[in-house]
Amino acid sequence: MIIDSESSVTRAVLDAMAAAPNERLREVMAALVRHAHAFAREVQLTEEEFDIGIDFLNRIGQATNDSHNEGILFSDAVGFSTLVCLLNNGQNGASETASALLGPFWRMNSPVTGNGGSIVRSPTPGPVLFADCRVSDPHGQPLAGVEVDVWQASPIGMYENQDDSQADMNLRGKFTTDAEGRFWFRSVKPAGYPVPTGGPVGELLRAQRRHPYRPAHLHFLAFKPGWKTLITQVFVDDDERLETDVVFGVTSHLIGNYRKRTGEAPPEPDLTDEWYSLDYGFVMEPGEAKLPNPPIK
Repeated sequence: MIIDSESSVTRAVLDAMAAAPNERLREVMAALVRHAHAFAREVQLTEEEFDIGIDFLNRIGQATNDSHNEGILFSDAVGFSTLVCLLNNGQNGASETASALLGPFWRMNSPVTGNGGSIVRSPTPGPVLFADCRVSDPHGQPLAGVEVDVWQASPIGMYENQDDSQADMNLRGKFTTDAEGRFWFRSVKPAGYPVPTGGPVGELLRAQRRHPYRPAHLHFLAFKPGWKTLITQVFVDDDERLETDVVFGVTSHLIGNYRKRTGEAPPEPDLTDEWYSLDYGFVMEPGEAKLPNPPIK
C-alpha cells in the first residue's frame, strides 16, 4: 500500500502483518499496533517526544544487567506488572490468596533450608521474625511437598545482591512443606525500601513527583508439579505506605498479621528482646507448574 496520509498508516501495517501463521502473534501484534497508533493520534505525539520515548526505552535496556532489571522495574512502576498478574491469577485478585508480581530481585537456586531454619546468613540487625505458613488447595486440604522460595530485603532496605556487606543469598531460602502443608522459618522483620532510582525509571518517578518506596514485605514463590506456580508477597500490616506502593502491588489479600511479641517465651532460647510472628496461609490452584525466568542471576 502506498501511504498517502497518516490515516492510511495503521491499515497498511495491519495488512502487512496479517499473514503471520501464529494466530496469537497476529492477535497481539494487531492490538499493539492499533493501540500504539491510537495513542500517538490521541496525544498528537511530536517528533521530539517520539525521540525522547525511544531514548527512554533504549536506556532501560542499557541499565539492565545480571543484578538489575530496569525493564521489569519500569513495568512495575506503571502498574503493568500487577495488571498482568491479576488478569492471570486469583480471579482478578478476588481469590483467598491473590498472586502478586515477581519483582526484579528473585534469584534461581536459593539455598535449600530445613523447616525451622534461618534465612539470615550474615549479620543482619533488626527485630527477629518467626514465620509459620501453610499451603493448601482451594478446598482447604494441605499440600505436602511444595517447594517454597522465600526472599526479602534487609531492614536497611536492600537485597543482598545490591549490598556488598551482605553474604551471598542472605535472606533467601527454599523450604518444602510437610505433610500438613506447613513450612516455617526464622528471619528478621522486613522493612520498606526505595526501588532503584539511578536509571530512567527514577527519572520518570521524579518527573511525576512520586516517591520511590515499597511497603515492607516478604516474597514467596511456591512450586509443585500439577499445581499452578504461586508467586506472591505478604505485606507488613502497619506499614505507612500500603496505600501508596510505588509498584501498585498491595491487595487486601496480601496484608499479613505481623504480631509484635513482648513478655512471651520466644520459639528459640537465644532471644531476650521483643520479636515478631507471622502466621499466614497460601492457596494453590491446580494447573501448570512452571518457573518464571529469573530477572537477575
